[in-house]
Amino acid sequence: MKIGQRRSKQRELILEELKGLTCHPTADELYERVRKRLPNISLGTVYRNLELLAENGIILKLETGGKNRFDGHAEPHPHIRCMQCGKVDDVINEVIAPAINEEEARGYEVKGCSIEYFGFCPECRSNVH
Repeated sequence: MKIGQRRSKQRELILEELKGLTCHPTADELYERVRKRLPNISLGTVYRNLELLAENGIILKLETGGKNRFDGHAEPHPHIRCMQCGKVDDVINEVIAPAINEEEARGYEVKGCSIEYFGFCPECRSNVH
């Protein structure tokens, strides 16, 4: 871990749980999972550690306009999000983002790009019909 703070059993457990998931949980959802293994952990501790891990590039923080979701797979990759329930999944195929030149960047120092598709997940689609 490249965080400039001491190692923490709680942080390591949070990261282990997140990396073991294929879904992209909210902090609340991850807290429920971690609490099964570490009953005395607080929701605030989970939130703080997720923020710290994301700030240090160890995990991805997906800001979806509602509750943030977290991804243990830190390398940039595309996602697909349900517009109804907020569920987020990885897109399996590689998607290549178009490059932009200096003029198109309009003075921004570009640090990355995220690609997100959106629509309705199978569960929400079946509830509509």
